[in-house]
Amino acid sequence: MYTLGSHFLALQVQGEAPPAGGGEVLNLISQTTPLNQAVLALLLLFSIASWAIILQKAWVFRASDRDTARFLDAFRQSTKFSEVQAVCQTLSATPLVGVFQAGYAEINAQFRTTTSQTAPSGTTRPTLKSLDGVDRALIRAATAELNKLEHRMTFLATTASVAPFIGLFGTVVGIMIAFQRIGASGSTNLAIVAPGISEALIATAAGLFAAIPALVFYNHFAHRVKECSAVLDDFALEFLNIAERNFT
Repeated sequence: MYTLGSHFLALQVQGEAPPAGGGEVLNLISQTTPLNQAVLALLLLFSIASWAIILQKAWVFRASDRDTARFLDAFRQSTKFSEVQAVCQTLSATPLVGVFQAGYAEINAQFRTTTSQTAPSGTTRPTLKSLDGVDRALIRAATAELNKLEHRMTFLATTASVAPFIGLFGTVVGIMIAFQRIGASGSTNLAIVAPGISEALIATAAGLFAAIPALVFYNHFAHRVKECSAVLDDFALEFLNIAERNFT
């Protein structure tokens, strides 16, 4: 009966124990050393900046996909480059606009009026001096547009690479301080050891919290940039084909 009563009392005590929650984590953070708090603040800044870039890039790629589809429809349905130029201002989110405008500007710069051998006397037709020049203009514009899409993505890569090491640095320092406290107290009781280790491990968790989303979305956006690069290359070839058929 005594043993049964002891077990019942122990179960009651366990049932009355408050569950662990976010408040305990905040208490641990408030009790950490100033160095660990500085590490956590730095990781928080990395995380906030990463999420701001992630949301901005997601909006940019979504708008780019929408305007790219509309621009290609307008480009393929038009009969003149001037008609496409007229709709470029309304579809500025797509990188194809920058590539088209670069090619269109190069064509206008190269146009020279010559008398057509097959046309009636007195009529003229524009011709290109160098199709390779148009190709180079398209390549330069495509590179510039890709650089715009990749803007700030290096910060995500940096966060994914550096944040775990910053968190590990905070954990190592926290464990060193915890061992110093254990040595000063002269006791290896779990009640003394556990709080210091818990405080130290928070930095590692914060580092992973900042690094994992940055790495996932960096890989996602890098893949989207490759897809956009393929679309730009296809459009440049299509633009060159039309220029060659009509102006050479």
